[in-house]
This record gives sequence, C-alpha cells and structure tokens, in this order.
Amino acid sequence: MLFNIFQKYKDDIISTFKLAYPVMIGQLGIIMMGVVDSIMVGSLGSIQLAAASLGNSLVFLILIIGIGSSAVVTPLIAILLGAKRISECGVYFRQSLFVNIVISIVMIAVIFIGINFLGYLNQPTEVIKYAVIYMGIVGLSALPLMIYQTYKQFIEGFSIMKPAMIIALLANIINAFTNWILIFGKFGFPALGLAGAAWATFASRIFMAVAIIIYVLNNKKFKDFDVRFHFRGLNFKVIKKILQLGVPSGFQHFFEVGAFSIAVIMIGWIGANELAAHQIALNLASITFMIVLGISQASSIRVGYAMGERDVKSIRRAGFTAITLGASIMSLSGLTFVLLNRFLPSLYIDDQNVIEIASRLLIIAALFQLSDGTQAVGIGVLRGLTDIKGPTIITFTAYWIISLPVAYLLAFVFKLGVEGIWIGLLIGLTVAAVFLTIRFNYKSKKIIQL
Repeated sequence: MLFNIFQKYKDDIISTFKLAYPVMIGQLGIIMMGVVDSIMVGSLGSIQLAAASLGNSLVFLILIIGIGSSAVVTPLIAILLGAKRISECGVYFRQSLFVNIVISIVMIAVIFIGINFLGYLNQPTEVIKYAVIYMGIVGLSALPLMIYQTYKQFIEGFSIMKPAMIIALLANIINAFTNWILIFGKFGFPALGLAGAAWATFASRIFMAVAIIIYVLNNKKFKDFDVRFHFRGLNFKVIKKILQLGVPSGFQHFFEVGAFSIAVIMIGWIGANELAAHQIALNLASITFMIVLGISQASSIRVGYAMGERDVKSIRRAGFTAITLGASIMSLSGLTFVLLNRFLPSLYIDDQNVIEIASRLLIIAALFQLSDGTQAVGIGVLRGLTDIKGPTIITFTAYWIISLPVAYLLAFVFKLGVEGIWIGLLIGLTVAAVFLTIRFNYKSKKIIQL
C-alpha cells in the first residue's frame, strides 16, 4: 500500500525534495552555528550557557518577525512566474529590499531598548549580566541578516536554492573558527568568552550578506531585474502588498517563537540547570525543525507557482504531499530522540544534573516532532496561497491562549517543573498542526488573485 502511494505521488515527492534539500542543508548550516556556539559556550559553564539561551531566545524573538516578513517574497515571486508576469519580479525585489532594511533598523532599536528591561524578568543575576552583553552584540547583526534574507528569498522564488545552502555552510565554518579565536583567545586575541561567540555570529552574518549579493550581481539570470544594492524609487502599491502579507507572516512566526521565548523565561524561574538543559534540548529539536523547514519553503514555492497557473489540482497535490512528507520525516527524528536521549545532551556539557534534565526533555521533544513538522509545513503551504491572516490567528490562539497558560499551570501549579512547560508547548504545536491542515484543505479549493 505504501509503495502504491509513493508511486502515485512520486513526481510530487521528487519535485519537493529537489527544492527542499538545499534549504534543509542550508538551514542546518545556520542552526549548527547555534549548536557550535552552545557546545563552545558550554565549556565555560552552565551560567554562560544559560545566558546564551536567554539572549538567543529574546533576540530571535525580535529577529523572527523580520525573517517571517521577508519570507513572503518567495511565494510572491513564484506566483508572478507562474502567471508569466516576469517583468514585475524586479519591482518586488527592490521594494522588499527597502522594506527589509527599514524593518532591520526597527528591530535593532527594539533589541537595544529591551536590554534595559532584562532585570524585570526575574532571572539569575549572573545570567542577566552575561545576556546583556550577548544581546547587544548579536542585535547588530539584524541589518546584514535582513539584507541576506532579501536576496535569498528573491532567488528562491525562482527555485534557485543551492547558493544559500553553500553560503550557510561556509558561514558555519567561519562562525566556528571565529568562535574558537574569540571565545578562547587565540592568535593574540583576548579571550572574550560569551561575547566572543556573539561577535562570531555578527561576523558570519556579514559574510552571508556580502556573499549572496556578490552571487546575485554576477548571475546573468538576474541582470534584467536590476538587483543592485540601491533603490530606484518607492512603489507604494507593491510595498503595501508586501507589508499586508509580510507583517502578519512575521507575527505568525513571532507567536510560535515567542511561546518558546516565554518558556525560557519561565524555566529561568526554576533554575540555571533547567535553563541550560532547555537550551540543549531545544537546540537538538531545532536541528530537526530546520530539515522540515526546507520542505515548508519548497512547498510554498510549488503551491505559489501552481496558484499563479490557477491549477487547483496541482495546488492540493503539492500541499498535501509536503505535509505528509514533513510529518513522516519528523516522526523518524522523534524516534532518534527516544533512542539517544541520554547520549545527545552529553555532547554539549558534562554536568550530569543538566544531562539528566535534558534527557527527559528530549522524550517530550520526540512526542512533538510530528506536530511540529505538520504545523511548519502547514504554514508554508498556506503562505504559498498568500493566506497569512488566518494562520496568524491560529498560531496566536494555539501558542498564547492555549500553550503558555497550560505550560504555566503544569509547571507551577501542578509542580511538574520544566517538563510541564514542555508538555504545554507540545499541546500548542498539536493544536496548530491540526487547524493549519484543516485550513489548507479548505483554502486550497479556491483560487486567490494576487
């Protein structure tokens, strides 16, 4: 039976994988920066690792709004290509570049203002001290990150995925090497500790922005679109379209990532060991999530192109193939977490108390892999339909109305501690997965005009 199903949808599966695997590898390269940071910072002790967890969570809570906003350009370009409106692609690129630079400046300002309020989060004093330094440095990387995102999302709309993959892998090498130099003080540099990891992240993101600009400017395929780093003028109609889709998309990501960031704060109320264990387990879960994110982005392109062609059958095949594929892959990763739940945390730290807590969290992470994969692809296929507001309401409800209150109750009222918080996250992911899939089934039956 499974073989027959594969044969029926073989072409869709192969098409999705061709687009997805470079994104998977590229995203893994990016997330490996966090893994390498955590492993190297972990050698400094649980306090620094906890500070990195808190700082990364809070900074990423802001950055994800920009990343989510920029992601809508890919399906928009795919729709234009499917509809044979190729000449408009350059206009969408230039306006998105302007929008993303403005968004990056706003994000940097928010991060620097937010640093002043860390003391109100009721976290350990030593953790706050290190987190302030870390956030101030990493926050500056919002500008090169958003420039990179603009070019990346544009070329991925043309189904050109490999350049971002190669750049991400090279950036990972640069990040690891710079970490080694700056954290531990090599080649005459002072040992900066956690601040060194932050500067390494900043340097790697500058490299990513410069590298992708050079690639796009030297690719003949994009010459006709005027992809130089400049602005001809403002097209308010296109800017409005980008913002109408981009801002809700950004907050869609914010609500999910925000739930995990609030979880970090609540775990900080429990203790530094729990916070360090959370960072390890979440880091591992993020690796598998990056794999399914590749499928999500690929499905967004395939659904968008089919929508441009106004082909309902192709829209539904592309979408449901991707959802099934994502759920299947994440189920396998969940099994891996169960089998290696004690070994994997030991790669990060040799503190047995932290390893014990992290191993229990990985069992819960194994359970939410299926839901996480389904909801991630669900967001992607709906973005391909330019359906943003509905999924934003779903994610807000799932994570902020259901997940976080349940997490608090389980952790502090029913005394389940950090495990209770993770069970709350599991419930939120499951609710999101179910309703996003139902919505795609409904919305994919209609053709939406761009």
